[in-house]
Amino acid sequence: MRYISYLIIGIFFGIIMYKSEASSWFRIYEMFQFGSFHMYGIIGSALILGVIGIQLIKKFKIKAIGGAEMNLYPKKKGVVNYLFGGIIFGLGWALAGACPGPMYVLVGAGYYSILVVIGGALLGTFVYGIVKNKLPH
Repeated sequence: MRYISYLIIGIFFGIIMYKSEASSWFRIYEMFQFGSFHMYGIIGSALILGVIGIQLIKKFKIKAIGGAEMNLYPKKKGVVNYLFGGIIFGLGWALAGACPGPMYVLVGAGYYSILVVIGGALLGTFVYGIVKNKLPH
């Protein structure tokens, strides 16, 4: 039953992403060209809701769906690792025209060529898992 609730939430998220045009290559291109506020508004709204949600979880000690306690640890301070990771992520996003969430939405919308990008993302994640211990964290 738990997995069905995750599936329903994922489908709802996908519909919202598609209807808000957050998975549109043109909207992403517009954002990187600083031609429109559309995507910045979506990302900013998500950021604000995320901050509010995390604060509510901390304040009211909300538990996960299965009743497990949520452990929210602060991230390590640093500039270089986040700057370098952000640049790699942004370049991949700009080249692919989609970040990880919208990639799956695009498959659901019938754009099957994005499967090449998903394959590349999975391969990159696999390679990172192999070399993770050799990288400066």
